[in-house]
Amino acid sequence: MRCTGLIASVLAMIGMTGCNTLARQDTVMPTAATRAAPQAVMPVRPRISHELEDYYSKVQAKLLAQGLLRVDGGGPDTPFTADMLARNFMRIALFEEFTAMGGSMVAKQTPSTLHRWKDPVRVQVEFGNTVPRDKRLTDRTRLTRLVDRLHSATGHPIREVQDRANFHIFVVNEQERQALAPQLRKIIPNISEAAVKAVTRMPRSNYCLVLALDPHQTGDYTKAIAVIRAEHPDLMRLSCLHEEVAQGLGLSNDSPLARPSVFNDDEEFGLLTYHDELLLRMLYDPRLTPGMTPAQAGPIVHMIAEELVNGGTG
Repeated sequence: MRCTGLIASVLAMIGMTGCNTLARQDTVMPTAATRAAPQAVMPVRPRISHELEDYYSKVQAKLLAQGLLRVDGGGPDTPFTADMLARNFMRIALFEEFTAMGGSMVAKQTPSTLHRWKDPVRVQVEFGNTVPRDKRLTDRTRLTRLVDRLHSATGHPIREVQDRANFHIFVVNEQERQALAPQLRKIIPNISEAAVKAVTRMPRSNYCLVLALDPHQTGDYTKAIAVIRAEHPDLMRLSCLHEEVAQGLGLSNDSPLARPSVFNDDEEFGLLTYHDELLLRMLYDPRLTPGMTPAQAGPIVHMIAEELVNGGTG
């Protein structure tokens, strides 16, 4: 997906990393843009939101007609070796997709250090007031499955919560997204204007994004915020959920060589693949530590890749 990841440092600029049934009560953002409304009356969406819904439906239909947005996880047509897995990990986990320039976030690949979470990840999804109940139930169900899968892949504590979250997922329509600045500043008080604008002024070509916070520049994430357009049809919304949560765990970049993978802007795969699960397992392997440079991590990454693909036989 055309998603944006922003790796964060909370000094002068927050950076950018890098795109079932539940009986629980829906969570609604308590602000002017998303203040709870009576259940019987759904707030009216502005025309632009309906236009975007139509636009993204056509985008999804076109991608599917081209055989893209695959959900099969790869197969005999997408083999990969240990060297390929290691190369993809280095590019996806140890490079940044965006950098701060002139008060804005600009797409520019730059070397980084290894980032991941040390504390347990507490994920909460929050819906804009105009998001229909059926979409909320669908997304909650999907998030439950995704969180379980990510916990299994990483071995790291990851769970859903209803409050006290440190990983916030906002599913919002256009007007609600443009009004998210107060929530962003509440969650991350020192957030930069560039990061706020990346959310509130997100162009149509960006389907979703994630911000992840490394306040002490040690490689340890402490907070993350993902923003997903509610105008997306089901598969594109699910694709954003998969990619942005995984990016927010530390796989912050994309690579045109990664296959089969969602961390590739060619749109071939819509959901996390087995290859991507291996990347997550590598990221949280205890032999790697937050703050490692590409030079420090490289030999260990290749060793882990050999173990995962070839059973350590070389």
